Amino acid sequence: MATTSGSGDSNAAPSRKHLGIPQAIFVEDVIAFMKQPGNETADLVLKRLDEQYQKYKFMELNLSQKKRRLKSQIPEIKQTLEILKHMQKKKDSTDPMETMFLLADNLYAKASVPPTDKVCLWLGANVMLEYDIDEARALLEKNLTTATRNLEGLEDDLDFLRDQFTTTEVNMARVYNWDVKRRSSEAASKSTA
Repeated sequence: MATTSGSGDSNAAPSRKHLGIPQAIFVEDVIAFMKQPGNETADLVLKRLDEQYQKYKFMELNLSQKKRRLKSQIPEIKQTLEILKHMQKKKDSTDPMETMFLLADNLYAKASVPPTDKVCLWLGANVMLEYDIDEARALLEKNLTTATRNLEGLEDDLDFLRDQFTTTEVNMARVYNWDVKRRSSEAASKSTA
């Protein structure tokens, strides 16, 4: 397909950089483009461009969901890190730590937590592991760094994807306008004949 980059050309690097999102190639010369093999009719080309556009829309939906998930995870990780820092300060103390913990949405309970050097972290998929506070803090700091980097990458990918939308939309408009002009010139030549 003419709208995606080839595997051996210079356009292949941006595609790998952006999670395998194919780069839309701008159609500068519509007449030459329509003479290429596989571009027999404008309807066929427009159908292919629309399919490419729909693929971009699907990719955008998936990336937006990942972005929302990361945006909600980052504050949770930061909050957990703050709790761990507080627990680290209190672990050498003999006084229990008085706190409130979340049982369910908007439902808290009081707790008295004795000084400890162990914590349990949810890892996902109903898995919880016990860690030393220092290990847990290191793990969460690593997770925070990774989540922040992933969020930046997703935002970059979404920007790249928006550029591909624009290029594909412009290509569709150029091919459509070329077809309208071609049909009107054919109709004009038939009426004069």
